[in-house]
Amino acid sequence: MSNKLAKQLISRVSRVFSRRSWGTEFAAWRQPRAVLWAAGGAVALGFLILLEIAARRYGLPGPITNQVREVVFPPKSGFLLYASLALTMVVLTWRQRIIAIGAAIGIDVGFFLVRWAADIKVTDGHPFGNGALWVILGYGVIAVTRRAGRERVLLLKGVGLGLLLVAGRKAGDTWLLITSRTRPAVLDPYVATADHALGSPSWLAGRIVRATGPIGAHILDYVYIQLAVAAVAVAAYQLRNVAVERRFPRHHLVRTFLVIGLLGPVIYMIFPVVGPVFAYGADGGNWAVADLWPGTPPPIHTPHPIPFDEITPRNCMPSLHTAWATAIFIHSRKGPRALRFAGTFWLIATLCATLGFGYHYGVDLVAGAVFVVTVEAALRSLERGWDRSGIRLVVHGATAFGVLLASYRYLPTEMAEYPWVFGPLIILAMGSVVRGYVRTTRLWEPKAAPVRRPEPQPEPV
Repeated sequence: MSNKLAKQLISRVSRVFSRRSWGTEFAAWRQPRAVLWAAGGAVALGFLILLEIAARRYGLPGPITNQVREVVFPPKSGFLLYASLALTMVVLTWRQRIIAIGAAIGIDVGFFLVRWAADIKVTDGHPFGNGALWVILGYGVIAVTRRAGRERVLLLKGVGLGLLLVAGRKAGDTWLLITSRTRPAVLDPYVATADHALGSPSWLAGRIVRATGPIGAHILDYVYIQLAVAAVAVAAYQLRNVAVERRFPRHHLVRTFLVIGLLGPVIYMIFPVVGPVFAYGADGGNWAVADLWPGTPPPIHTPHPIPFDEITPRNCMPSLHTAWATAIFIHSRKGPRALRFAGTFWLIATLCATLGFGYHYGVDLVAGAVFVVTVEAALRSLERGWDRSGIRLVVHGATAFGVLLASYRYLPTEMAEYPWVFGPLIILAMGSVVRGYVRTTRLWEPKAAPVRRPEPQPEPV
């Protein structure tokens, strides 16, 4: 009889604890921010699936296929995978971070030895990075199988953050291929003509970069390519307290980066542009209008769309590299002096690279700056709650961005013929958005309470 009662008691206790465990986990997932993260993850997954289907229609591997390949095959960017691991590790303790880094390096050494033994040469991509991806995926498995409640949610957020950075890169590469296949004609003559209003800065910057020789070109190329690594450095500083506080800040750089990458390619489809080095330079081959870049700016004439190959991405308008570098600059302003200096350097070097390599026109950079400030204003308004100042700032930025693109498309000849009018107007439009953002966000900053001074006491007689 006593054994039977004991079994019933154990059974009831186990059911109670099970209910409490599931109840705690369900309560964690019912939190509004957890629901928002889950919804964001579902949207991102659906977006990746749609891109995979679209890429397959054109006979190309999609972002999911490319990412799965990097579990075993040499990754395209090992630096990006380790940067993604760094984002994941913001939710870990220092001991867990050391274990994660050691495991990633150990797995990479194992892959290196296997490839060396099998005489496999890495001709495309980097010979490292698989280990970082394996560790990220491993923590995803640990979150599902070994964690519960808020700890599971937090670890899944860290894993999701790391995977989103990688998936965003893969999705961007697929988007670029889709733009080249679906937009056979480009609008470079319109943008090149409008760029006369700013003095055709890409041609000037191109000559300067060539004059610096290989050293200057290599430095700018490294800065241009490793933009995501700089972003992770700033994001890691912003998320440095997550492991202690067990929660993410309401707004950080990664959110801005992902939204820029999500919205930017949509504008590529509306305003396809390949850039001066392709449309007016030797890199364009037989498709180029003429071999003018960077020696001679194109003459002013009535522009028209031109056909281009199905390989070169239509990724110039707006300049997302400018947008991302500006986002790094904005988010580094609250960091220590070294981080602020790095953010400023990366912005200036990115602007020099985009123009000096002929990847963008000057008006692209202006559009990219207005675009990112508008996106940042919208995200910050969403974080703090929409009010009149936030709505006014976002509407101002969106209107300025729309007017700039419409002017490039429908008034390029007038802009080129009257540069002393339209050049200042372009800079004024950008400056008004930046000034509005700075003034508005300063009002949003919490003000420190004044320190009350103690009243003077009468001296004893």
